[in-house]
Amino acid sequence: ARNATTMAASSPKSDRAALLKAFDEARTGVRGLVESGVSTVPDLFVHPDPYASAPLAPPGVSIPVVDLSLPAHLVAAATAAAARDWGFFHLVNHEALVPSGHPARALAAVRPFNELPAPERAAHYGRALAGGVSYSSNVDLFRSPAASWRDTVQVMFGPTPPNAERIPSVCRSEVIEWEAHAAAVARAVMALLSEGLGLGGAALEETSCLEGKLMVCHYYPVCPEPERTMGLVPHTDPGVLTVLEQDGIGGLQVKHTNGDGESFWVDVKPEPGALVINVGDLLQV
Repeated sequence: ARNATTMAASSPKSDRAALLKAFDEARTGVRGLVESGVSTVPDLFVHPDPYASAPLAPPGVSIPVVDLSLPAHLVAAATAAAARDWGFFHLVNHEALVPSGHPARALAAVRPFNELPAPERAAHYGRALAGGVSYSSNVDLFRSPAASWRDTVQVMFGPTPPNAERIPSVCRSEVIEWEAHAAAVARAVMALLSEGLGLGGAALEETSCLEGKLMVCHYYPVCPEPERTMGLVPHTDPGVLTVLEQDGIGGLQVKHTNGDGESFWVDVKPEPGALVINVGDLLQV
């Protein structure tokens, strides 16, 4: 007689959960995968075609530009129009708010933290905003259909200030410095939007729109198969405004719907000296 035997197979879902857990517990993020010498994108990070829902925009299409050197009433009108029609715009000639070179200083300081030896980075790794600071890979790692190719330092600057000692020392002073400049830009843009809406310049700030402040510093390691994954999936920002400093590499895209109802993805190419302003969900509401 033969003995009947059975073998229970693990489910794809349980296998994925185990791989996610192992990745997170390594505490070195996507950068750790690159350091290990991966030559292909792991299945956890493979994304479907991001352009299935909308094509790329025709050549020459770009987000609006708001120039702070123009007369104040023209700047307010341009800011409101850009926010209403696009939700994104480049802000230029902002030297009165951000001294030349300061945004690049923050970028240049955060990158070395992400390229520290793995044991040094791992000491900071964690998903909780302990003391208002966290370093992890993919805040939605255990909820999203596919992980994205990025690691992130987050610092909650308001309404309660962070414990500055928890900000990695290699970028601490530059991050704190950039927060003050970014807040000044946000205050100025909110005033322009308020005026563009026919309200007093302080209307948005008086409704507490400048109190909650979160700095998000994304790091996108070199990818062996960039066509198979994404640095950041399509999304909207939940807050009031995002003040974004890009590096020179680019990759950011905005989904825009024109007056004919046609939607397409527009490349937001880095412009020297320009900041990107993004209207968040709360302000849109």
